[in-house]
Amino acid sequence: MTSIPSEWNATRIARCEELLGVAVCRRMGIYALPDGFVLTVIVPIYNEVDTIDDLVARLLATGLPLQIILVDDGSGDGTAEKLAALAKSSAIRVICHPANRGKGAAIRTGLESAEGDVIVIQDADREYDPEDFRYLLQPILEGRADVVYGTRYGHSDHQVSPLWHAWVNGLLTFLANLALGIRLSDVETCYKMARRDAWLAIRDDLREQRFGIEIELTARWARRGFRFYERPIRYQHRWYAEGKKIGWKDGIAALYCIVRYGLPRR
Repeated sequence: MTSIPSEWNATRIARCEELLGVAVCRRMGIYALPDGFVLTVIVPIYNEVDTIDDLVARLLATGLPLQIILVDDGSGDGTAEKLAALAKSSAIRVICHPANRGKGAAIRTGLESAEGDVIVIQDADREYDPEDFRYLLQPILEGRADVVYGTRYGHSDHQVSPLWHAWVNGLLTFLANLALGIRLSDVETCYKMARRDAWLAIRDDLREQRFGIEIELTARWARRGFRFYERPIRYQHRWYAEGKKIGWKDGIAALYCIVRYGLPRR
C-alpha cells in the first residue's frame, strides 16, 4: 500500500482544521488523502528536451503519491536520452513510440499502464502548474464530481493570452457545449482529471490521434452521464518560438470532432 506523504496525512490536516477551521481549510484545498491513494499523471511528450526535467521536478514537488507515465511520442531532439535517465526513478515509467503519432495516441498508450485511483493529463511544457492538482482532486475525493477540468478562463489568476487564442478556444467551447448539452468554459484545457473508472469506461472507444482527443474525451464522458466540475487553474501561455505545437489545422480538426462525437448519440 502506498504511504501518504506527511503534508497530506489525516493527522496534519486535523491540526490545520483545528487552527484555521474546517471551512477555511476546504476553501484553501487543505484535505487528507485516502489511505493508499495514487494519482496517475500521463505526460505526452514530443520534442520537449528543454522542459521535461523541470516538469518532472514540478510533479514530484507536489508531494502527492504519484505514478508518472512519460510517453515519448517519437521525439528526435534529445528528449529520449533525458527520459532514459528519469526512468531510473521508481515513480516514473517511460514508454516510447518509435514515430510521432499524436497526443491522443500517447494518452491511449499511457492509459494502458495507468494504475492510479485518479488519472490526469499533463502537457510536457511549462504552461500548466501541477500544484493545481490539489484543487482539481478535491471535488473528486469529496464525491462531488467524476471528471474535473481545469479552466484557464473566467478568473483573474493567469497570464493574459493573445486575443485570437481566447476567441478560438471560446468558439470551440461554445460549439462543444451546444452539441453536448453541457456548460464548460474551457473544453480545450490540458488538465482533464477523472476517476479511474471514468477513464476505463471510455478507454477502448477512444479514436483520435492528435489534439482532437480533447473534444472526444469530453463527448464520451458527457454521453455516459459522468458528473463534470471545473476549477480555475494558472496558465502560462507558450509561444510558437518556444515550442508550442497546436496550430490552425488542429482548430479545424476540433470542429470536425465536435460534429463527429458531439452530434450523434453514441
